[in-house]
Amino acid sequence: MSDAVYLGIDLGTQSVRVMAVNQDGVVLQTSTQPLMSQRDGVRHEQDPEAWWTATVMSLRDVMTRIQTRTDIQGIAVDATSGTILLMDAKARPLTRALMYDDGRAIVEAKEVNEAGESLWKQLSYRMQPSWALPKVLWLLRHTDVPTSAHLAHQNDFLNARLAGRLLATDSSHSLKTGYDLIRKAWPEAILDLLRVPLSLLPQVVEPGTKIGEVGAMAAKETGVPMGVPIFSGMTDGCAAQIASGATEAGSWNTVIGTTLVVKGVTRDLLYDPAGVVYSHRSVDDCWLPGGASSTGASAIASQFSNSDLNKLNHAALGMTPTPVVVYPLASKGERFPFAAPEAVAFALGDAASIEERYASVLQGIAMVERLSFDLLKQLEAPTGGRLTISGGAVKSEALNQIRANILGRELSIPEITEGAFGMAILAAAARSSLKEATNRMVRIRRTIMPQRPFVEYAEQYTALIDELYSRGWLPEALRSAAYAGLE
Repeated sequence: MSDAVYLGIDLGTQSVRVMAVNQDGVVLQTSTQPLMSQRDGVRHEQDPEAWWTATVMSLRDVMTRIQTRTDIQGIAVDATSGTILLMDAKARPLTRALMYDDGRAIVEAKEVNEAGESLWKQLSYRMQPSWALPKVLWLLRHTDVPTSAHLAHQNDFLNARLAGRLLATDSSHSLKTGYDLIRKAWPEAILDLLRVPLSLLPQVVEPGTKIGEVGAMAAKETGVPMGVPIFSGMTDGCAAQIASGATEAGSWNTVIGTTLVVKGVTRDLLYDPAGVVYSHRSVDDCWLPGGASSTGASAIASQFSNSDLNKLNHAALGMTPTPVVVYPLASKGERFPFAAPEAVAFALGDAASIEERYASVLQGIAMVERLSFDLLKQLEAPTGGRLTISGGAVKSEALNQIRANILGRELSIPEITEGAFGMAILAAAARSSLKEATNRMVRIRRTIMPQRPFVEYAEQYTALIDELYSRGWLPEALRSAAYAGLE
């Protein structure tokens, strides 16, 4: 075990990243190759062969630079959620890949929601046009699909190329394809209604399951030894959550990048009648609930793109709480912690300076994050475990501190939060458990403690809640939960 090395692959939209990690969580080598996309209105496609070419180059690069070449103990791949293609039995693409945000399947999404309304309600979501099952229906209707075709999620394609044969998929990527996470089976009755042949769909296993081994052809191309176990992966968001260390019930990870994403761990499936929180299934039979808000760093970029952010961050540290209440959306529509397609950004009051306006936006982002946890508490989710934060926004000391103040709790920043690292941990977990592997391999770089009590922000938070409610966006139940949190 002392020399064991695990390979994690993160297959994203803009790049493929490979990471070699030892059993203690030390990153030995990394390599990244870029990817190109083709966009046309709501359509977004990529060439699957480009994924393999980039992966081969990155794996070969990593393998030539690590010494413990023969001690590779496993490999796992994460990818974007909802990206699909059709391929043949030899893992050759029959279609281009329809990416995670491809929105062409509008008509099909409506049909899918009607056909599976009861099940989707149990799982607390509604299918979106960008989700995989509507796009499967679109492909069946608009392409010449041979009877021998096989559906592949983005990481399934790589796994098949690594093994030299088709492998089982994971339940994490299968969620948006309609897989029933409660009964752990494809919903045959719904698929029959939609005329989606069951033969098109792959076998599904839990994440972290050994599904195959690296074959002779891939070993020759990549330098990864033949016979290295391949483990079923997870979506990119779940991979990043594992990398953050949020793998035990009650622990949570908040990512503030372009948007704000909150993901955690519960023993039981959360039921959200509003459908803004939906859950993946974890390795250890726990659930991974979460949601994504339309606020985040994009709200900062849209207003302060030509400003000196270092100067503004320094000033903001001493300016909160500010009297100006901001709901910081960069574009129309909110998805979490409430669903309001018509929601837009607003400010209550006028900032006296650009510094105060900036501080107010940071304060607003933190308040949306607090409202997210108010929703989770309303849904009876355990939230008392460790809270890690990640994403590009952690570079802002001002935002980190404001978040700690408004949430009223300690925040932990992990050393590494990349999806490829999470996949290396998942592969390592096969020898013990995800909990043990995470505790051994994840390191916390530093922690942030509240410096001001939340009561100093309570008036502004209340004003934000009341305004969201008066505009008809915030449900009464969540308004009440937010007020309960003030007591």
